Amino acid sequence: VDYIAPWWVVWLHRVPHLNLRLQPVDSTFNPRNESYQESLLFLGLVAAGGLALNLLFLAVYLTCTCCRRRPNHGVQTKLHNACCVTCTAVVAGLICCAAVGVGFYGNSETNDGVYQLIYSLDSANHTFSGIDALVAGTTQKMQLELEQHLARLGEMLAARGDYVQALRFLQQMAGTIMAQLAGLPEWSNVTTVLTEVADQTSYVEYYRWLSYLLLFILDVAICLIACLGLAKRSRCLLAMLLCCALLTLLLSWASLAADTAAAVGTSDFCVAPDSFILNLTQGHISTEVTRYYLYCSQGPSSPFQQVLTVFQRSLTAMQTQTSHLLQLAVPHFPTAQKDLLEIQLLLNSSEASLHQLTALLDCRGLYKDYLDALTGVCYDGIKGLIYLGLFSLLAALAFSSMICAGPRTWKHFATRDRNYNDIDDEDPFNPQARRIAAHHHPRGAPLHSFCSYSSGLGSQTSLHPPAQTISNAPVSEYMNQAALFGGTPRYENVPLIGRGSPPPTYSPSMRATYLSVADEHLRHYRTEFPA
Repeated sequence: VDYIAPWWVVWLHRVPHLNLRLQPVDSTFNPRNESYQESLLFLGLVAAGGLALNLLFLAVYLTCTCCRRRPNHGVQTKLHNACCVTCTAVVAGLICCAAVGVGFYGNSETNDGVYQLIYSLDSANHTFSGIDALVAGTTQKMQLELEQHLARLGEMLAARGDYVQALRFLQQMAGTIMAQLAGLPEWSNVTTVLTEVADQTSYVEYYRWLSYLLLFILDVAICLIACLGLAKRSRCLLAMLLCCALLTLLLSWASLAADTAAAVGTSDFCVAPDSFILNLTQGHISTEVTRYYLYCSQGPSSPFQQVLTVFQRSLTAMQTQTSHLLQLAVPHFPTAQKDLLEIQLLLNSSEASLHQLTALLDCRGLYKDYLDALTGVCYDGIKGLIYLGLFSLLAALAFSSMICAGPRTWKHFATRDRNYNDIDDEDPFNPQARRIAAHHHPRGAPLHSFCSYSSGLGSQTSLHPPAQTISNAPVSEYMNQAALFGGTPRYENVPLIGRGSPPPTYSPSMRATYLSVADEHLRHYRTEFPA
């Protein structure tokens, strides 16, 4: 499978690259070039310019809103303002929730792409480390262990010249194998660089992922604070909401600047990754070897084919010579059998190492790691950065809407408080209102008695009961008060005069009680006033 750059990579690569002096810059990925670094910095400054325009718009809007005085047009206008505030809060909350959802998806995609890159780097690092370990192990066997066995066998078989000649042949083949292995590239510097890149990438990615996660949590928390503030009509929560929204607005534009620069720079690499790697490895690794691993699917010849072939032939010749010595020399020199068997085991293990080395040097394994790394970075990683940029724009829009709706919400809360205070002043069930009414009641104003309550059937405003205590005055006081009503006393009302309470509920027993009391009062009256 060949690598093909996706369309969004090509589109981002075509973004104009300008330095700080507004001069065009080559879009070829070259992070060590100062002009190219300035072009990426310029993209971040464009996002900073967007932040400046956003803050300028908010400042002008808030100034106009706070300085303009709107006349009070009544209840309909207040209801309309409340509806506008509610709709703005709902729309801003929905946009914020959509932004957080998009951001979660983009953050996950970017994290998957980066960790796929790290996994591919670790796999390639394992391959290179395995190659160096096999080469070092085989060289050590041929140089140390085989030399020791050949030296002892030379002392044992010194009497036979043909056997000594066979031992020299084995030593010559071992030297040939070591010379071929020395021609293989050493990957220790490559593994060091890959390990460092993988560690730094993992470190940066962890904190990048965590930072965005905290930013998402902050956005959701601000939405909850907005809902709580609207529900409780709290101006304290509203002020805290506006401060948090302004902070999140700054963070959103900052993340947009970082995402834009990272996406464009990574796209420049993904358009032509082979060229960048060839230039990067030039002078450290053979160009032939680099091309072999970069273009494995196009069938180039392996630069290691001759080395592996000579290695295989030399091992085969050494094994054949060792078998002959076991057959011919052991019957005459039994003490040489142990060393010859050790040499045969060493050659067998070297042949196994040869097969492993052939598999590791094959381009298909490293080419697969290379494709996996490009897929993770150029497909998932850049796509995640694009979604994170979209999250930043949506979050900036949502919190700008919240900040714009802040003054109107503040005025709406103040208007509701004044309305509630007016209602409390006119509420007869409000103790504070009753105290205020009693405080402002004229001292000389007559108090309504129960007589006016029982005799008047007109306005209900005269139904206020007098605030006077229950009196146990003598009957003469009652009669004197009853005489004021014009002659004929109303005996049914006499016991209730001065009590300030409505008449009791009518019942036959109570009527009998009233009549007996009235008769007693009548006798007392006739006694005092016989005329």
